Amino acid sequence: MSKVELSDPIALRVPVDLLSDIEKIAGAADRTRSWVMVRAMKLYLAGEGAQILKVAEGLQQLDNGESEDMDDVIADIEQIVRGNAA
Repeated sequence: MSKVELSDPIALRVPVDLLSDIEKIAGAADRTRSWVMVRAMKLYLAGEGAQILKVAEGLQQLDNGESEDMDDVIADIEQIVRGNAA
């Protein structure tokens, strides 16, 4: 397995109770605090973080004029439903 490229160390302040939970999880899993925090961040980025990025991408598309008029889309759908699609 290839080594993952790591960044320079970063400082992160977290609430004391959160750090306590991280340390308990790390101990129970026989992992480091960093491993637990990276895993938590990956899960966040895969879920809520990904949604935020998709919204930002959609807003950028709108700013770039990459959109369709909703009335035109509905008219096209109605034609398809009636079997009159071009």
